[in-house]
Amino acid sequence: MFLEQGIKPKNKFFLYLIGSGIIILASFIGQIPLSVAVLYSSFVNKTEIPTDNDGVLKVFEPNLTLFLVMISFVFAFAGVYLVIKYLHKQTFLSVTTSRKKVDWDRILFSFVIWTIFSGISFWVVYLKDPEKFIWNFKLVPFLILVVIASLLIPIQTSTEEYVFRGYLMQGFANLAKNRWFPLLMTSLIFGSMHIFNPEVAKMGYVIMIYYIGTGLFLGIITLMDEGLELALGFHAANNLTGALLVTSDWTVFQTHSIFKDMSEPSAGLDVILPVVVVYPILLFIFSKKYKWTNWKEKLTGEINILESSN
Repeated sequence: MFLEQGIKPKNKFFLYLIGSGIIILASFIGQIPLSVAVLYSSFVNKTEIPTDNDGVLKVFEPNLTLFLVMISFVFAFAGVYLVIKYLHKQTFLSVTTSRKKVDWDRILFSFVIWTIFSGISFWVVYLKDPEKFIWNFKLVPFLILVVIASLLIPIQTSTEEYVFRGYLMQGFANLAKNRWFPLLMTSLIFGSMHIFNPEVAKMGYVIMIYYIGTGLFLGIITLMDEGLELALGFHAANNLTGALLVTSDWTVFQTHSIFKDMSEPSAGLDVILPVVVVYPILLFIFSKKYKWTNWKEKLTGEINILESSN
């Protein structure tokens, strides 16, 4: 069982606090190239050093900015791997899945189904209000974006999944010895990590419903499927389609995407709809395909300490 794989007599919760600190430190080290590049640019161009995140992200052209930002996740991913292997003395597979090997078909299925849904959703919105979008496509910058995004965004999304739905979920299971507490805590922390996104400043805190709800959805599919595969595929598809398909001036990243959203952001049905309608539909599809049963026990039940400690 997925959570039980991290529960061992010597795997105390304080080790997860230490491990989290190491992962955060690795991420900070990965931010050094961006910081150095920004300082160098300010020195050469004799401009003021940006003092906020929005200013930093606008120093360079979008492709270079995306590349520099994504480097931090490469370091963070390495930190996750080292912490799991050497601090907790677990295999990387044990924080990935309860199966004997990673099920790539599951990752691909989740990736494809969410990519298709995201594409259809955007097309419906575009047909309804085409005046809100402008054609942003430029061949060479877009092709460079495809290369950078295809290589680095899956590392970014995988890092987040390994940290929240893998490492921390098993960590909170060690602490609480049940399933509902890890599910709830990782969802709240995951959502809270987005609180400084520019979307929150534009739309208000109501958008946190979407972020926390997404974390809850990813946690549910991880617990029900006993592994990260579906969450890995979904998260990669979500961020890749966002980077390649449409950008705007008020999102975290401005990319050389195909379209640019020129509308003024507002929190409406687009915030609530995924959480209360779309995600339940996806849960239904996944549950039928992978024959999920015993929902209450898998999401809220106690963990058998004797069996998991053997």
